[in-house]
Amino acid sequence: MTVDFRGIASPPPRITLLHPEDQIVQEMLDGWRNQQLSRALSFQTIAQREQIITRFLAFTNEHPWNWSPALVDEFFGDLRSTSGVKQTTLRNYQNTLSLFCGYVSDPGYGWTRVCLELFGTHPTQVCFEWNTATHVQEAEAGPGKRAFTKVELQSLFDRADDETIRIARHNRKGWLPAFRDSVVFKIAYAYGLRRNEVRHLETVDFTRNRHARELGSKGVFNVRHGKAMKGSAPKRRSVLTVFDWTPEILDEWEERGRTRMTDGHELLPSERGTLVAEAAFSPRFRRYRDELALSPGLDFHSLRRSYVTHLIEDGYDALFVQRQVGHEYASTTGLYTSVSSDYRTRTLRRVLDQTITDALNRKAPTP
Repeated sequence: MTVDFRGIASPPPRITLLHPEDQIVQEMLDGWRNQQLSRALSFQTIAQREQIITRFLAFTNEHPWNWSPALVDEFFGDLRSTSGVKQTTLRNYQNTLSLFCGYVSDPGYGWTRVCLELFGTHPTQVCFEWNTATHVQEAEAGPGKRAFTKVELQSLFDRADDETIRIARHNRKGWLPAFRDSVVFKIAYAYGLRRNEVRHLETVDFTRNRHARELGSKGVFNVRHGKAMKGSAPKRRSVLTVFDWTPEILDEWEERGRTRMTDGHELLPSERGTLVAEAAFSPRFRRYRDELALSPGLDFHSLRRSYVTHLIEDGYDALFVQRQVGHEYASTTGLYTSVSSDYRTRTLRRVLDQTITDALNRKAPTP
């Protein structure tokens, strides 16, 4: 028998719970899930948070009304020493635990009264500024994360094309996924897309740009699954096609690959013709990167970093680049920009040459 204690001061009389501790914990998790659903958080976010709380419960072997800051220190100390989690992961876990504790200790939900009557104690907040990681800077990516150089990027694309040709020549059925992944890498770079944005691409998302008719029907890409703000729907944006080779890549894939995998609208479908999983591209990407002896700091997101960096290096206006990648603030775009030393040298040389030219052309003052 499951009894829902949410919103009531105490359990009904004459009802004895078989395992009150476990049932109360489950009711707490169910109530917290409903609270997050009412805030319009994604199902994936809610599920990940519940897994973190379940993991903390299993590690401590204590119920929420018995948690203490010492257990928090022990849990996260173990994560760092044995699992080597990154600071961003650590802070995400701690934020989740803090949110859960805030929910169960809020008098408005009645859990403090229920726990006091059943167990003689009640849950409290156990995450504080002095025992959790702080967010001290806007960018916390590891120092190895960077953009591709243009030479590295070309070698990755060539490796992906060679793999497709090799498999096709041996008449193996895996050539279509290899072909798809080759297109994925190029399109992710061509439009500066995130992984989730790439996998949701559909053929109907492309339109013409009347100011660039030479690009045909692939002049503008309408992103419908952009990164959402907290509790909001996916953010939309339009991305202009800037590389003249992009329509050719898309047209070749449409003609030779996509129609063999699906008859739907998915541009880059799975082998079953459905929406491809977000992690489907990673194994092949890492294998190509390692075979080319490229830096392990180059990940799939580096394609997006490269898009920003290369456009800035090629002289595109910073505000244009910011709008292309969908950043709210220019400072965020600046974090993605890792211009090469050659670009900085050329910039310095241009400024110095202009300064000297202005000095030589400056008229002498009249007496």
